[in-house]
This record gives sequence, C-alpha cells and structure tokens, in this order.
Amino acid sequence: MMVQGTSSGSGKSVLVAGLCRVFRRMGFKVAPFKAQNMSLNSYVSADGGEIARAQVFQALAAGVEPLTIMNPVLLKPRGDSLSQVIVLGKPVVDLDAKSYWSFALSRCWRAITRALRRLMEEFDVVVVEGAGSPAEINLYEYDVANMRVAEYAKSPVVLVADIERGGVFASIYGTVKLLKPRHRRLLRGFVVNKFRGDLDILRPGLERLERELGIPCLGVLPYVEGLKAPLEDSLSLSELTALRPGGVDVAVVRLPKISNFTDFEPLKLDESFSLRLVASKGDLGRPDVVVIPGSKNTISDLEWLNEVGLADAIVNLAGKTLVMGVCAGYQMLGSKVVDEGVETSTPKVVEGLNLLDVETRFTSYRKELLRVEAEVLGFSPLLKPVEGLRFKGYVIHMGRTTRRSCKPAFKLVKPRARLEGAIGLDGTVIGTCLHGLFDEPPMRIALAKLKGLEVSMSRDVWSVWNEELDRLASIVESRVDVDFMLNELRLKR
Repeated sequence: MMVQGTSSGSGKSVLVAGLCRVFRRMGFKVAPFKAQNMSLNSYVSADGGEIARAQVFQALAAGVEPLTIMNPVLLKPRGDSLSQVIVLGKPVVDLDAKSYWSFALSRCWRAITRALRRLMEEFDVVVVEGAGSPAEINLYEYDVANMRVAEYAKSPVVLVADIERGGVFASIYGTVKLLKPRHRRLLRGFVVNKFRGDLDILRPGLERLERELGIPCLGVLPYVEGLKAPLEDSLSLSELTALRPGGVDVAVVRLPKISNFTDFEPLKLDESFSLRLVASKGDLGRPDVVVIPGSKNTISDLEWLNEVGLADAIVNLAGKTLVMGVCAGYQMLGSKVVDEGVETSTPKVVEGLNLLDVETRFTSYRKELLRVEAEVLGFSPLLKPVEGLRFKGYVIHMGRTTRRSCKPAFKLVKPRARLEGAIGLDGTVIGTCLHGLFDEPPMRIALAKLKGLEVSMSRDVWSVWNEELDRLASIVESRVDVDFMLNELRLKR
C-alpha cells in the first residue's frame, strides 16, 4: 500500500506511521519503506547504515528494527546546490540536482528495487511513502520515489492532502489530473488531513471531488492537537521552539546547514526546559545553556558563526554559561578545523572557537556510523551528579577529532570501549560526537539541576513516541476506511 501526497508536509509520514501501527495491531508483519528521502535528520539503522529519522519512527510503529532497506536513498543537502547521496546507508557521492537525476535512474533505482523486493518477500504488508508530490511535471520522468515505485510494486496508491494549507480540493484535483493515465489507474482514493470543523460542511465538496475524479474519499483525519512525533526536515524546524518561563533556558544555534536537530526534541517534550533557536548575537542573551548543534558543512557554518558575531558572543559567555557542542558543534569548539578537500572543493583551514583543546581533520569521505551505549564521566561539575549513569546514543560523524589536554566527557561501553568527547574551562564547556544525547534521562537530569529542577519526563523519548503511535493508530482506524485498504491488499482482519 502506497501513500503519496499533494505536496511536502501533507501528512504522508504520519499517515504511514499510523497505518503501520494499525496493521501491526491486526497481527500482520509490517514494514515501512520510502525509496528516496531528503532530510538532514538521520539515524543509524540496526544494520549499521544511515537512514532518515522518519523511517525509524515508522519502524517503531511497525514494531520492527529500522533497516537501511527501509530508506535505500537518502539525500542530505550540504550547500552550494549539492547534496550528499547516501545509498543503502553509505555516502557515495556529492551531486547537484541535474547530475543526480541520471544517477537516480541508474544506481539509485537498482538499490531501490532490490530493497523493496526484499521487504515484499519478508513482510505481510509494506506501507510505502512517496516523496513530495507525484505530479512535479518538470521532473516526472526522473522521479524514482512515487509512481515509478507504485508501478514496480503493483501497489494501490492513496493520496493525502493537508486541508489546513487551504485549496485542498484544487490540490487533489490538480495532482490527479497531472498524472499519466496509467498512473491515475493506480489511485484508489484520497484522504484529507488536519481537518478542523464541521464535517457536514466539507462533505458536499468531497462528494463532488469523488464524482469528478472517479475515486472515493477514504477518510478525513482531524488535526491532532499535541501529537508527539519526531520532526522530519527543515520545513518543521520552527516547531522545535518551546518557551517556558522558569525552565532551563536552552538556546540552540540555528546554523544555516543545521542537521540532526531532532537531538533537542526531548527537551521540547520535557517541561523543565525552555527551548529556543537563535540566529544572531542579539537573540542569544544570557541562556543557561547554549548549544552548537550538528551541521552538514562544518567549515561553512563555522565561518557563518564568525560572520554574524555569534562566535565572539559564545566565547564571551563561556565560563558564565554552559556551552555545549554536538558533532559538528563539537568540532567548532576546538582550536581549528582542517579540511583536505572533503567538505570544500579546495583544502582549507579555519580557526575554531578555541574553547576546547581539540583539533578536527577531514581527510576522507568515510563516515563513522555506530549505535553506542555511553557512561557519563564526572570530570565536570555539571556531569558529577549523573556520573556513572548510562544512556544510548548514536554516532554519524565525518572527520577525525583529536582530544589533547582536556578530559573526556563520556566513556563508550558498547560496541567497544573508548573515551569520547571533551571538557574545557573548568567543566563549563562540553563537546561530544554523540547524537541522541537527551533521548534518555541522564543528560536531561544534569541540565535540569542547573536550576535546581527535576525533569518532568523521566522516561526515554522512544517510549513516549510509542504511546503516541497507539493514539495515532486509533484515530486513523476510526477515521480512515482501513477495510477498503485490506481489501485492496487482499488481506483479512
């Protein structure tokens, strides 16, 4: 079963997650699939590859471990009109849009069909998510994520549209009419998403659309208040903010090429924290914690920090405010970043913020991809109260960062033992390569104690999301014609 959308942000990812949980609760063995995703929020799959966080959330909904074959192609924009192309979990090349399309039709399409075939052989139901819109007529012949996938899998297609944006009837009608006739025949119905109001007022429009298009409306999903689901891409970055007077004031630097900002979602869900994004020194103020997050281009974003004056502002706060750097942010806190032509077209050396005695070198295109278990070391006053506590995280890391005179922040205990991260300025500056730092309680507990607070969310964020998936599935099952879908799949409850 394939879910396509009239646009990006129409609700494909959430509907796929809901359907995965619905089918799982019926007893089927279910897997999600998205042929091609463009996102800077990624995760390390069970088989050691890099995939989009959205497919990880969908795998959680399906009750299975996330695998690289669930997202065989991941595009990570890195600036200068280039994207890093990740195929079956591994980075292979940086390409501009024009160069990518011929690459997509050859190497990427082979990986997509192999991955989808494996899932179709191993699972009862594969819920496939499209990308963007299937009716981008300027790119129709190169699209490897929508109707080409449906055609290959002989999959029925459901179209979802977001009514909150306005123009829902026109967007559904226009999308269907712009499809090639053979692709229109794959459409089985449409779903309206994020509806608020009186369904009786909407119904005449739906009935006319059904007559015009010859396909049924399979459901109207309400706007779900307070749904806790991971943010997918930069379109939803503004949703990361959560201002709470009295909470620990955490200012996350809004880097131009910010990546893995999902690291901070647990702070948004935990009412002990006030979370905001800052893009200028005027916005920074005097937070309790300032965080430089991950980036898809460390050199470029480090230069931007200097250009807008944030580098000096952060250096001036160090010692008075806790300064943290995650992944690329950790690299920026060091003495310098040396790029031998990996991130930039020509070799380059850029001075860091000099808050940690570490140095980073980019010497190869290879990434370190690991799921880890880490133990907190007590070399900082911040970390002392949680010394010895363990948490799970993951590493998605290019470049080699060498710690010199400073103490480590953590000890990795799985999959192999090693010291990790760095501490500077009497413990008020902390850097780490670990993503998922706040997914579990230990580091949230440490930050909350800065203001003498207790964390309001004492569980890991994955268990919170798991509960939300049950709520989502109940809404989907009550508002969408799931029996129609089962019939299309030739399955019985």
